[in-house]
Amino acid sequence: YKLNENTKAENYNITPVKGELEVTPVTEEVVVKIKGHTGGEKYTGNKQTVSGYDVVSISNSLYVKENFKLKDGVKAEAEGTDADTYEMGLTGASFENVSKNFSNVRFEVTDGSLTIGKREVTLTSANASRPYTGKALTNDQVTESGDGFVEGEGATYKVTGSQTDVGTSDNEFTYKLNENTKAENYNITPV
Repeated sequence: YKLNENTKAENYNITPVKGELEVTPVTEEVVVKIKGHTGGEKYTGNKQTVSGYDVVSISNSLYVKENFKLKDGVKAEAEGTDADTYEMGLTGASFENVSKNFSNVRFEVTDGSLTIGKREVTLTSANASRPYTGKALTNDQVTESGDGFVEGEGATYKVTGSQTDVGTSDNEFTYKLNENTKAENYNITPV
């Protein structure tokens, strides 16, 4: 302390007593709304990943993003290779308040996910025509269209369509996926 200019110290016995300043934490509930990222492409044969989250809203303007974190060992990440939906697994329990200024924080979480879509593949047997010769007309070509198979994957074909007499018939065929090709990664339409 400092005495005023016109105050003489010898006229006073001054005993300073320090008071206490106490700041208590905010006990009113703070609600933090969080939404995990989503994404993904069609099946590529390679691993895909989606990570991260957005803070949608916080009910108290004093509470900021730096006041909370993901708990140790929790990842805001989903990964996968095959066509499917992979959840991050984020819940309110995935986050923790790290600020001593707030004692009642609740996290409302919309989980994030990775969705890998199936590739659309159309398998079409070939057309063929010719004048009548008495011999069977066949064509064992099958073309792949649409998204196609990813590199290194595919199918083998057995074409059984045949027409000998004048007229038309379907150029029937069957297919068998290669050993390394999973049916669940494709929507296959034979034509």
